[in-house]
Amino acid sequence: MTKSDFKYIQSLSQKKHRDAEGVFIAEGPKVVADLLSGSFTALVQVYATEAWVDSSQTQQKRDLPVMMVSEAELNRISLLSTPNQVLALFKKPNRDNLKLSGIISLFLDTIQDPGNIGTIIRCADWFGITQVVCTEDSADAYGPKAVQASMGSIGRVAVEYTDLVEKLKKETDLSVYAATLDGKAIGSFARIKEGVIMIGNESRGLNRELIRLSTCQVSIPKTGGAESLNAAVATGIILSHLI
Repeated sequence: MTKSDFKYIQSLSQKKHRDAEGVFIAEGPKVVADLLSGSFTALVQVYATEAWVDSSQTQQKRDLPVMMVSEAELNRISLLSTPNQVLALFKKPNRDNLKLSGIISLFLDTIQDPGNIGTIIRCADWFGITQVVCTEDSADAYGPKAVQASMGSIGRVAVEYTDLVEKLKKETDLSVYAATLDGKAIGSFARIKEGVIMIGNESRGLNRELIRLSTCQVSIPKTGGAESLNAAVATGIILSHLI
């Protein structure tokens, strides 16, 4: 590997460079294999140790652009605390103006922890939700921590960043479920096949305008002493009841 390769990969740890290049990083055999098995985005380059190349079934089936690296080189380019055999660069898909009718979508308001974003995307994938729409000040779903937390689900879930209020104002016929602390108990709702489920900021919840635009507020009943739930945990509980 050249010095420019190292610098380029390291630069992708920053959102401005990922956006400029239209590229993101995925690491580890499980995440990389999951992304390679899909068709949502184009592979740019794989950097892998001999152990990954020798054991990879995917490598045997496809003509992948692989650059063999030593464990020491992988350690230098990896953004993980414990590098694991392979790092790959993928093209970010172009996701704009996602349509909301006929399906269930997740809206995320200022979710700032990349681990939460990635885990929420993983939850969405588990329950068959194929698109997540975020406020522009939410964490980047294509950042290294979010991609890792999604465990490959970022390859099956479309993510758009936009003004949620303006997007909702254009949708007058959809049911919109706002997760709040004082809504109707989630267990009292019937299963849904269409609509928007909104999850708010980890500490402040949903902004008032989004709540105003919702058709109903849903809450997870509390029986213990915790002040609040992690946003990703709350998302999983809500999805398990509504879907």
